[in-house]
Amino acid sequence: MSSSSSCSLTMSVARLTPLLFFVAFLLLLLVSLSVPIIKSIDLLKLTATLSEGFSVVSIDASGNVKFGVWGYCISSVEAEAAGQSINKAGECSKPHLGYTLNSNVENALQVVGISDTLSRSVTSVLVLHPIACGLTFLGLVLSLFILLQPASRARLCSSVTLIVSILASVLTTIVFLIDVIFVAVVQHKLKNATKGDVKATWGSGTWMILAAAVLLWAACFGACCGIFATRGRRRKQDTEKF
Repeated sequence: MSSSSSCSLTMSVARLTPLLFFVAFLLLLLVSLSVPIIKSIDLLKLTATLSEGFSVVSIDASGNVKFGVWGYCISSVEAEAAGQSINKAGECSKPHLGYTLNSNVENALQVVGISDTLSRSVTSVLVLHPIACGLTFLGLVLSLFILLQPASRARLCSSVTLIVSILASVLTTIVFLIDVIFVAVVQHKLKNATKGDVKATWGSGTWMILAAAVLLWAACFGACCGIFATRGRRRKQDTEKF
């Protein structure tokens, strides 16, 4: 493969960097606006089987609580059997950093001690999600300059973009690991505390973070290609002068 073809290929890869940053930023933004703001995106879901006993029949229904970056939402429960019913309205907490659980959460799951497992001090670390989102947005803006700047400046932009993309990739990877470990710890504690009555599962937001991390590491490679491409383009321009 000739040097010009190689330069063209690396530049084509480099031009994908803004797109990679944009998709990663969009994913991180959606997760940063998860429950209770966007109710369909969550990091952790607690599910329990609710039972109400009556003189004639016992009704079982499934209740769940979804947790996001800024709070939680309790699902509504409606079940009916033999003329008897369970009706519990759903509700969401006000958006704020760290979980402050009230008695409604424990009542919704029919367990006690949830607040000890999901303490405010532990969940405050979730603030890293919007920080990773902001850093990714900065990388997106910088990556656009690779396409707009001349060869003399594009290499500098690519170098700065590479540094920011590495920082964003590392932070997003850490955020993903925190989410995974956080849910795993909750699963272990709830299994011991509730004897398996309450199940904790990863929400869609966790996998969106994973996808964003993969895209950001790919953006790092694209930024590297941008450095090599601008270097080759600059050499070609210097050769043509002579």
